[in-house]
Amino acid sequence: MKKVKKLTKNQARDSRNQRRFDNFDKPKEEDNKDVQKRKVEIPNVLTVKEFSETSQIPVAEIIAELFKSGILATINDTIDFETAAIIGDDLGIEVILSDKKESDQKIESVVETEGNQKKLKPRPPVVTIMGHVDHGKTTLLDKIRQSHVADSESGGITQHISAYQVTLNNIKHKEIKNRTITFIDTPGHAAFSALRGHGAAITDIVVLIVAANDGVMPQTIEVIEQAKLNKVPIIVAINKIELPDANIDKVKKQLAEQDLVSEEWGGKTIMVPISAKNGQGVDELLEMILLQSDLMDLKANPDTPAVGVVIDSHMHKGAGALALVLIDNGTLRKGDIVQIGSTWGRVRIIENFAHKSIDEAPPATPVRIAGIRQMPDFGDKLLVFGSEKDAREAARVNQRKVGITNISTAKRLSEKDEEKVAEELRIIIKADVRGSLEALKKMISEIKSSDGSVKIISEGIGAVSESDVTLAKAIDATIYGFRIKELIAAKNFADNEDVKIKLYDVIYELIDDVKKELSDLLPPLIIEQELGHGKVLAIFRDDKKGMVFGGKVEDGKVVIGNKIKILQDKNEKWHGDIISLRKEKNEAKEVESGQECGIGIAAFANVAVGDEFLVYKIVEEKRVVE
Repeated sequence: MKKVKKLTKNQARDSRNQRRFDNFDKPKEEDNKDVQKRKVEIPNVLTVKEFSETSQIPVAEIIAELFKSGILATINDTIDFETAAIIGDDLGIEVILSDKKESDQKIESVVETEGNQKKLKPRPPVVTIMGHVDHGKTTLLDKIRQSHVADSESGGITQHISAYQVTLNNIKHKEIKNRTITFIDTPGHAAFSALRGHGAAITDIVVLIVAANDGVMPQTIEVIEQAKLNKVPIIVAINKIELPDANIDKVKKQLAEQDLVSEEWGGKTIMVPISAKNGQGVDELLEMILLQSDLMDLKANPDTPAVGVVIDSHMHKGAGALALVLIDNGTLRKGDIVQIGSTWGRVRIIENFAHKSIDEAPPATPVRIAGIRQMPDFGDKLLVFGSEKDAREAARVNQRKVGITNISTAKRLSEKDEEKVAEELRIIIKADVRGSLEALKKMISEIKSSDGSVKIISEGIGAVSESDVTLAKAIDATIYGFRIKELIAAKNFADNEDVKIKLYDVIYELIDDVKKELSDLLPPLIIEQELGHGKVLAIFRDDKKGMVFGGKVEDGKVVIGNKIKILQDKNEKWHGDIISLRKEKNEAKEVESGQECGIGIAAFANVAVGDEFLVYKIVEEKRVVE
């Protein structure tokens, strides 16, 4: 379903003015006759078809009124309440916002079951590994689950948010043997602050990993702030203690400055020195995680319908839309009918973190599911419904809540070109999974310049298609792809239409290129580079053809062809070009500091003995976007 953009204030004003103009010559109703408009109740967002059915106005008339206001809409496009109210007023009805619909109440009733837990049982803790890039998060997970994620990641950096569940079978401590911990591994690059923010929001405990040789870094502080904001307890893993330059006390002191005081120093923060490389202290860290979770008394009701949150999503060639979901409460079973954000479906496949098929997933279990109609967004809630009708309606309501009308992108942007003052780099983003896309959007939104900006025209998951190239051609945009490929037809089309498609496997390389493209788009900085200055000693010639004065160079040098300013009491009186230069009686190209010279300019400049002169040249410097 296409989403249609709502009327802007200018569009609404123009619509009202046009209506007044159209009715100017029409005969007025009798003065004593009040015309009562028919009242129609509608929700906050609805389709054109639904608006037609509710208002009993033909679809064609509604679409025609939308077109008059600059909106190209079809029968299945959605419009918001404000737009419907303006169009309704034009068509002679009064539109009223309706109360909450029955489907909204159904959604709330499902969510409320999470709070009515009667059969609570202990559940595994959900732990997020966070910290600065290259401080050892992935290496720690490798040691715990005996795998090698780092070897397969581009640039040695975890590119996606992922979840793993570990049962501690081979651990020596009897108290924690055979217990399970769910780990969420977030990307380590500073650029992925958006994903780390979501990670802190869906976790019970944050393990903040800090390298003993590097200490607290900017991203370390960012993690601390996010965890505090979400009121999530922090356990610090001081990593790389095997290195000769490791300084554990220095790290503890730096953390104390961030209000994380070690228990050994009289504080409340658990800090465990570890070596993720050789395994030293890792068992103790796991023990502290479970000890902290016992104190938190983490429980859930496995006998209620599942409620979960989307950690990631992507398209699979054979299975369609897949979602990586962390089950918050209840148990998700194969065959359950679910609604996730604006999509819904029946769960056909459930896989655990090792991609093994399972029949059900209890609380705190990360699973990948198939059977939904479309890819959900990162952070969307999963709810289980009793029927497909209810799930479909709930997804529809959710889509309405976030729905906004969408005019032809190329038409809208071309109309704004005339009003554009600052330079604008237009881009289209395609990524492999939703988590990557959210991270890219977050990073690109932080690229700022006083003279230019980056505008994301379109975004999506999957390969670059011909429609992406068509849009890029229409509005002069560049297509950026992250860990995806381009369709052959799209590549050929782009080559013929001279549309740039840029593909990357490492996110910060993509961001660096976006910054470079914006820098190239911006006009250069105009800089006055000072070459020398001196004092006017005498006036030799002063007529309509120009002026020649004598002066002494006190600093730098005077170069023929460069520019000159005449200053009196530090205030500029005149500026122009040096057209001639003499040293004694001979022509010269330049005169050094400490020497006297004659300077010729091409205009009357009101130069007086005692004035200062400043010689400079104009330099263009390329702008750099940080």
